[in-house]
Amino acid sequence: MKIVVLDGYTLNPGDLSWQALEALGQCDIYDHTTLDQIVSRCQGAQMVLTNKTVLSAETLKQLPDLAYIGVLATGTNVVDVDAASAQGIVVTNIPAYGPDAVAQMVFAHILHHHQQVALHDQAVKQGQWATQRDFCFTLAPLTSLKGLTLGVVGYGDIGQQVANLGVAFGMKVLITTTQPKADLPDAIQWCDRDSLLKQADIISLHCPLNAVTKYMINNDSLRLLKPGCLLVNTARGDLINENDLAQWLNNGNGFAAVDVLSTEPPSSNNPLLSAANITITPHIAWATLQARQNLLNIAVDNVRQFQQGKALNQVNG
Repeated sequence: MKIVVLDGYTLNPGDLSWQALEALGQCDIYDHTTLDQIVSRCQGAQMVLTNKTVLSAETLKQLPDLAYIGVLATGTNVVDVDAASAQGIVVTNIPAYGPDAVAQMVFAHILHHHQQVALHDQAVKQGQWATQRDFCFTLAPLTSLKGLTLGVVGYGDIGQQVANLGVAFGMKVLITTTQPKADLPDAIQWCDRDSLLKQADIISLHCPLNAVTKYMINNDSLRLLKPGCLLVNTARGDLINENDLAQWLNNGNGFAAVDVLSTEPPSSNNPLLSAANITITPHIAWATLQARQNLLNIAVDNVRQFQQGKALNQVNG
């Protein structure tokens, strides 16, 4: 089978090997593919792998040989799944390839905020320690996580890991989900969303993006947050109304740390880029070497299983 990878660069910028995939068929691997290049590059291909390159219904109509689409991520919104199903094309994704990596980034942001390592490192290198009378100095409050309340919105693989890390730090952990959860560990409690927003010192978002959760963080929900609350988002940018959050931050109500934005790369006028009291990383929570290798391993196994007549991690039909 001919296999085409449309945008492999973010998964493998050169530190992984495509060899296992190349062993499964003729492979054309592209770092990036523009929309007007998709059809020509995929002509005659039975299998296409994509991360963020969009495969619309109109595009799929022009690819009669296509039998399989492998999304190199968990979310499949880049593919018109209904159109694929109508053409008999199997669509698969990569679930749970790096929940530990994302949970690690959540706490990297939390510790960055509460421990102020970068701020003090910069001050020391600028000579401020050398001029001090005392053996230490602080430029901002340092806060212990023990005893703080961590609110986790969503309790899938990533949310569970974040909650467990919170317990390890001695935090009180609240979770909220669409339906109440029973049989939780003793240190983790379920509550409704508004109760969580009112009680948490730190809120971390881990729910899917859908019609119900889009813009769940908005003026109304931000009014419920405690003064000085830290909001962390490593899930999807559109869980947050960015204009509302920017205003809340600029008014000095609290803090935010995000790894995702509504549009990526962001436009220069995204209000969060110039907002106060926010730390932004460029959608890298998923991208540890180990997580990317695991993602690639799962993607290759998905392809192999399909070639053997099985549909592993299929999201349609």
